[in-house]
Amino acid sequence: MAPDISGLHHVTAIAGDPQRNADFYVGTLGLRFVKKTVNHDDTGTYHFYFGDGEGTPGTNITFFPWTNQGRDGHFGAGQTQDTAYLIPEDSVEYWTERLDSHGVTIERTERFDETVLQFEDPDGIGLELVAADAETDAVPWADSPVPEDKQLRGFYSVTLAVPSVKPTAELLTEVFGYEHEATEGNRHRYRSAAGGFGSVIDLVETDDEYGQMGVGTVHHVAFRAEGVEVLEVFRDEYLERGLRPSEVIDRVYFHALYAREPNGILFEISTMEPGFTVDESVDELGSSLALPEWVEDERETIERQLPDFDGPTIPEGE
Repeated sequence: MAPDISGLHHVTAIAGDPQRNADFYVGTLGLRFVKKTVNHDDTGTYHFYFGDGEGTPGTNITFFPWTNQGRDGHFGAGQTQDTAYLIPEDSVEYWTERLDSHGVTIERTERFDETVLQFEDPDGIGLELVAADAETDAVPWADSPVPEDKQLRGFYSVTLAVPSVKPTAELLTEVFGYEHEATEGNRHRYRSAAGGFGSVIDLVETDDEYGQMGVGTVHHVAFRAEGVEVLEVFRDEYLERGLRPSEVIDRVYFHALYAREPNGILFEISTMEPGFTVDESVDELGSSLALPEWVEDERETIERQLPDFDGPTIPEGE
């Protein structure tokens, strides 16, 4: 039997323009540009990681910037609706004013007795800030344009839009070790029994048609695991349930196992180690194009085919 999952590892989405993407997540949200690498399955595409001061698992939202025309996606069933970050309870007004000053349209709501700020990134990906007294392993980033006491504190949750709650809920509770916590309207909240930050999954039942992956949608949601041997246990669990898992794949900074859950959302389970300092020191994170060793001899070709990107821009005065 697989051990309980403690929470989210990362969320990977598809962006459009890489410069606009980096400027928003660093310049507006104050996350650190943790890693600039390439999609291992398509080395002509960047893979950006944005997280806390050290790229702690559970804080990183990552992107494949697709610059080709005609590759827009559309949201629907079988996709991630929103990715939520934890913020300090006393920072709601700060974030409301900050997002407004950056031209971001916000909707403020109350959910499960917590204040939630809802908005979208420049590509239309749903984001939320949840003001809650919850634990976090996030490490502040000293050079962030956001003061340390107001910075995002890693993930709080993801909201998954599904045509039927039951199949996904069964996987969460019977394999991942999550427990049903509450229901509010058509929103069903599950939380990891193992605890840990980023431990909330909300399932929202929808009558929408299935979405189309592309720019403006989430590619996959990843959960934390302690080691490669644990991934093999989960792989066996998947097979027993009739799912079709990948092999365990070396992603340099972690090992990963992929499978689509019964409603079609791509789930990844990722190890905590070795982390982002295998090829850059903490001080140098995100400062250069990091390539896996198996394509290092193709660096010149890869650099020529990647789109123009100058690194994230932080507005003057911040």
